[in-house]
Amino acid sequence: MTNNLDLWKLLAGLGIFLSGMHQLEDAIKSMSGKVFRRMVSHWTRGRWRAVGSGTLITAILQSSSAVSLMVLAFVGAGVLSMENAIGVMLGANVGTTVTAWIIAALGFQLKIESFSLPFIAIGGLLLVFNASAGRLFQLSRLLLGFGFLLLGVAYMKGGVENLAATVDLAHLSPHGLWFYVLVGVVLTALMHASSASIAIFMAALHSGLITFEMGAALVIGANVGTTVTVLLGALGATQAKKRVGLSDLIFKGITGIFAFVGLSGLIWLVGELLPGGTSEVMGLALFHTLFNVLGLILFFPCIGQLARLLNYLLPDHKTVLTVYLTNTPVEVPAAAEAALRKEIRHLQDESQLYQLRLLRIDEKLIFLDSLPLERKSGKRLSLEELYEDIKLLHAEIFSFYSRLQGQKLELVEARELERLIYASRNIMNALKNFKDIRADFEEFDAAENPYIEAQYQLFRQRLSELCHDLHRLPELAEPEELFRELLKTYLRVEGADRRFIRETMQAVSAKQIHEMEIASLLLANRLFTQACRLQVFGLKDLLLSPAQVADFDRALDMQEMVAEVQAGGASRSGLSPSS
Repeated sequence: MTNNLDLWKLLAGLGIFLSGMHQLEDAIKSMSGKVFRRMVSHWTRGRWRAVGSGTLITAILQSSSAVSLMVLAFVGAGVLSMENAIGVMLGANVGTTVTAWIIAALGFQLKIESFSLPFIAIGGLLLVFNASAGRLFQLSRLLLGFGFLLLGVAYMKGGVENLAATVDLAHLSPHGLWFYVLVGVVLTALMHASSASIAIFMAALHSGLITFEMGAALVIGANVGTTVTVLLGALGATQAKKRVGLSDLIFKGITGIFAFVGLSGLIWLVGELLPGGTSEVMGLALFHTLFNVLGLILFFPCIGQLARLLNYLLPDHKTVLTVYLTNTPVEVPAAAEAALRKEIRHLQDESQLYQLRLLRIDEKLIFLDSLPLERKSGKRLSLEELYEDIKLLHAEIFSFYSRLQGQKLELVEARELERLIYASRNIMNALKNFKDIRADFEEFDAAENPYIEAQYQLFRQRLSELCHDLHRLPELAEPEELFRELLKTYLRVEGADRRFIRETMQAVSAKQIHEMEIASLLLANRLFTQACRLQVFGLKDLLLSPAQVADFDRALDMQEMVAEVQAGGASRSGLSPSS
């Protein structure tokens, strides 16, 4: 039997399937603007619309698995609510019965790969000719992801179709009807396509290999077997997607049980509804539709209760990302302020870790041990995951600050808290700057221009020195030493910025860089320098006393005045500031 199972084709299909699912969901998230969300919300607003949309789309695509996976993607992207998602899934189970009618009426089996190729072709071509991250680019990714999703299902089906073709259903006749249900489940789970397995069952019924009762039991099993594809798509995913997958399993499982228990009654009803002389194959298509419609009638009034049950069984796991605020009561302002100050220092460390990794700098040069966010997650976070966790950490900090503001505070305490929240906002604004110039740094790293490559290495050196300075500052015991070192750090940031401008102007004069490269370098340096300044300002408000903050600001004002005087003198001498 293993000779008939193409294992590599099966595994390749699984890889293409999961890759398509990831790209599809990512594209949906990127396109989830107000208009797009409003459209999806309108199509699925209310239970009847959700059921009708699921039925219609599945009837067109001829794949309830594909529609169910789309629902997973929409739920994962936060576009579709749980109740409406369940409604679409219920409708998809009715819509998928159209395939059985087509097979019964025309004797033609639609292949899912015939749908995947146009999506891949159009999506791939649009992707190549639209390199910018605009809406057309995201649409091309959506089409390509959906095409890969379908192609992956087709490959998985193809990997085991020879195995399915060698199954002799005639040898199963001594077993009870429950065994045929099990065969339908296993065969459909292997092929990831109920339409394919139902076509096989219809062919067996038409040729007289099985009775109508056996065929009905096999169809019940095939209906339940399609849940494997949806559960696979929800594997390792968010709680919301797991709830959708479980809802599909509950609906099809309970519907299958009711259909099996009432099998004789349903078969009698099929005989009553169809005129005499109608083929048994057409009767099997009616049976497939009938028990799915009855399942819809059974579950439709309970959609709200089912959604609440799933939310209870699979609640969203809210990971507490704070280290110092978790058990600190806001009713004691002094303790709360101290904890808030420590938490913002933690926020600064996590932000620096993101920056170091973005520029591929070994973080062990700054941090000897892993930081709390990764210790809590138990794994090394990607840049995207780390950025999202830092945002959530800042949200928890701000929430704590808001609760603390509700307490009775002295004027001095209120002003000190205000400075602390300014510090956290500066840290987050610096982080956002680094995120915005990530693509520029990746281009600089891959650039063939020696000057750009050298400047990229200087950016890395500038960041490494800044992180080293900022990381050691909180350990300084003497307030005056802390003040001087923080001011020196700021002046080094400014000095590095001036050197960059001077060297870039010289490179332009020497025609070492092109116009587009000039624009990218200048923009990246502006955001980079601004991010460095913001981090210094963040530690200024976090570590210095109010009197020192005032002295620090006056020192910066004097430095700017000196720079303006120097620039004016150079201009009167006929020299540029960079001379």
